Amino acid sequence: MTTGFAAVLVFLALIVPDQIFRLPPGNSVVTALLRIPVEALVAGALLLLLPRRGRFGRARRPIALGLGVLLGLLTVIKMIDIGFFAVLARRFDPVLDWILVDDAFNFMADSIGKAATIGVAAAVVLGAIGLVVLMTWAVQRLSGIMLEHRAGSWRGLGAVAAAWIALTAMSFQLIGGIPVASHTAADLAAHTALALPNDLADRKRFAAEVRVDAYRDRPADQMLTALRNSDVIVSFIESYGRDAIEDPALNGPVLSSIAANQEKLAAKGYSARSGWLTSSTAGGGSWLAHSTLLSGLWIDNEQRYRSVVSSDRLTLTRAFKNSGHRTVGVEPGITFAWPEGEFYGYDHIYDSHTLGYNGPRFSWSPMPDQYVMSAFQKLEYGVADRGRLLAEITLTSSHTPWAPVPSMVDWNTIGDGSLYGPMVAGAEAPTTVWKDEKRMRTEYARSVAYSMDSLLGHMAEYGRDDLVMVFLGDHQPASAVVGHDATRDVPITIVAKDPKVLDRIAGWGWTDGLKPDPAAPVWRMDSFRDRFLAAYGPEGDPH
Repeated sequence: MTTGFAAVLVFLALIVPDQIFRLPPGNSVVTALLRIPVEALVAGALLLLLPRRGRFGRARRPIALGLGVLLGLLTVIKMIDIGFFAVLARRFDPVLDWILVDDAFNFMADSIGKAATIGVAAAVVLGAIGLVVLMTWAVQRLSGIMLEHRAGSWRGLGAVAAAWIALTAMSFQLIGGIPVASHTAADLAAHTALALPNDLADRKRFAAEVRVDAYRDRPADQMLTALRNSDVIVSFIESYGRDAIEDPALNGPVLSSIAANQEKLAAKGYSARSGWLTSSTAGGGSWLAHSTLLSGLWIDNEQRYRSVVSSDRLTLTRAFKNSGHRTVGVEPGITFAWPEGEFYGYDHIYDSHTLGYNGPRFSWSPMPDQYVMSAFQKLEYGVADRGRLLAEITLTSSHTPWAPVPSMVDWNTIGDGSLYGPMVAGAEAPTTVWKDEKRMRTEYARSVAYSMDSLLGHMAEYGRDDLVMVFLGDHQPASAVVGHDATRDVPITIVAKDPKVLDRIAGWGWTDGLKPDPAAPVWRMDSFRDRFLAAYGPEGDPH
């Protein structure tokens, strides 16, 4: 019994993939048991080749111990990978991603409370240590059994090795494209071992990319000349991805919001054009997408982010500042010191502490988006006798866990946000919503619709004739909502009353209206800065 448990434990650790969703539904265990791990063959042969006695014989125990610890650590990393694929649609980077631990802790604390989060964190740490200890014991146990039955072990390894070679040669796969001849653990070990050299190489490549900038030395009077007399809002809607528009399982609230807001804006004389951008991140990591769009560089990891915010790269925000606009950042999700704001070139930053909110949190989101737009109206946009304004506004009500979702209220009743108290008091907890997959998707879509209603409702209510708005999603939501085969595409829209503003992007092939056509162009997000600067600079002038 004990030996069987050790064998199953090691076997599963070797063959279960880090992308667990690749296993066919309903057949996960059966599929896993049909695989042959090459790592077991190599490790078994290594241990059997060691003699019983002598100097090399004495090395068997420490080698088996080392193999057990290694397998235990790889299994812990694999479990982290499973979580990363489920949320961020990528593997965990053991060099760069430790900074996300703090974000994950804060998110959990907002969702289930700080005490419960500390308990979960302690359980995770103890579980990881226990797993390494248990895996080390299992490998030691199997090593001893193999030594006692050396001849039989050799015959078994030979037969299984022959099967592995044959299956590899035939590229034999199970349903779902999973190869029977497995090398999952070896791949994971290679990825982990190469993380540091790969990250160092990427740092060198990125340093060269930062230096290439067609607009670095462009004179200020030659930047954004077509928007010199316009107010501009650039707004990111959290988790507003392509599936929010195109997935029939969840897009109802979003399409209704688009239709209603398009009608309101048209009545005010506004028109729009929309397309698609491919985000540098998925499921989370909004700051990577924000820096990608504003810097014109592909920022898909923490190393690149830290490098770019420490550079003098010209951001879209700073380009507006150089052209004479007052630049403000409206960042309700910022709850701590944010030195990166200096890199972007803001004249002033409004964070969660300076927007004057006196209402309850809505789970992760410190305040509702409609309140944010109302505060922006009072603090900046509605100020009399001001100069031209560029505002970068990040809306957070559609941030996971999408519960509770605020409701739109009369703009004149918002005040300091105290009226939102009853909305939170009577709302379901995020944990309740997340137990029901269908409900979770519905609430996600409702939250995106709310963010859109807040942003475009403000434009319809208060927008002036010279206002130009660019709004987009930062990334797709977690795979729990959109599945694991979703693209990284997000919608982007430019809204303006002056037809000359949209005429300048007529050659982009974007769709008229707030909803991009499925066949509209898809560009990488880092290409937008240069396209925008070109369209609204002298090179975009009519000929």
